[in-house]
Amino acid sequence: MIGELLREQAPQVLAALVRRYGDFDACEDAVQEALLAASLQWPGEGVPANPRGWLITVASRRRIEVLRNEAARTRREEAVAVAPDPEPASSVDDSLTLLMLCCHPALTSQSQVALTLRAVGGLTTGEIARAFLVPEATIGQRISRAKAKLQGARFAMPPASEQPERLAAVLHVLYLIFNEGYTASSGTSLHRVELSTEAIRLTRQLRAQLPAEGEVAGLLALMLLTDARRPARTTADGALVPLPEQDRTLWDGAAVAEGTELITSTLQSAPVGLYQLQAAIAAVHDSAARAEDTDWREILMLYELLESTAPGPMVTLNRIVAVAMVHGPAAGLALLDDVDGALQGHHRLAAVRAHLLELSGDAVAAQQAYELAARLTQSLPEQRYLQARAAKLSADPS
Repeated sequence: MIGELLREQAPQVLAALVRRYGDFDACEDAVQEALLAASLQWPGEGVPANPRGWLITVASRRRIEVLRNEAARTRREEAVAVAPDPEPASSVDDSLTLLMLCCHPALTSQSQVALTLRAVGGLTTGEIARAFLVPEATIGQRISRAKAKLQGARFAMPPASEQPERLAAVLHVLYLIFNEGYTASSGTSLHRVELSTEAIRLTRQLRAQLPAEGEVAGLLALMLLTDARRPARTTADGALVPLPEQDRTLWDGAAVAEGTELITSTLQSAPVGLYQLQAAIAAVHDSAARAEDTDWREILMLYELLESTAPGPMVTLNRIVAVAMVHGPAAGLALLDDVDGALQGHHRLAAVRAHLLELSGDAVAAQQAYELAARLTQSLPEQRYLQARAAKLSADPS
């Protein structure tokens, strides 16, 4: 309970300090120390009546200690720090400003993800490193370089002309975090629940701050509708269960209902965008009581609209799957060779080819494609699933 409270308060406290002192790196260190102090003191002493004010005061004092050699400045800031710190009137705006700052265009996508999880999500460097299966030192370097690049950057919302682009970067970062949590790109586990859960939490906060932004609502709906299937995606031993074979009674009905209602209302009131269309596709899948009840014609229509709105090789590949489900596997196979070269060597392309070859009755070619896909993926659950499909066809080619 205390851990959840600290994670929720962390971005608000950091935003307050950065607004007051302007030094992102030093403020972030001070906030981490305040969070550590709270995690040690609160279990025994109880949570203070104003936890955010307590954290801001402790972090401010720590920030001032670092500046002891600047006596005049220290005296001025101590007077502010020890005074009662009311609930920040602009805390919501500060959180959004902090999120925008973490997704500054000067940073690489990897740095944006790491800094967002650290500064806004409240994850430790070690937690982020474990989630992405990289050394803690690597994540530490990414965060340090990101904070160094932001040195001197104003803690303020970007100009109105830059806000749409910056918001797009924020949504992209949250989308990447969720996807890595829902289907890990490598490692022994299919899910990294802490990442997908954190992405949903942050997107909920963003939605509360920007209720009129259709793409924010669309992204939240997409996450809810997708994550609702997680309980059915693996067996007890961690083996992957593909969507058509999942026990749909295990899906999270509340998440499906919330996501469906959210995307339905958003499509009626906001301009259609990338995340809304993906959420609409997820809603069609989730509305089918059985795999055979899936409305593939509607999904194909949505993918065609998505491809015209936000073209990309993975969108094209998914559209081809929908074509195959509507018009037959031969129609899908005929389109695969035209997929963008960016997917050549990607396990997903080989897996789709294998699936369509299996549906068409070419067991030998399907087996070879499944084996190729298994060699290409770095995810052990996906690898085991693809190898099992190949072995099944080898044992029973009919």
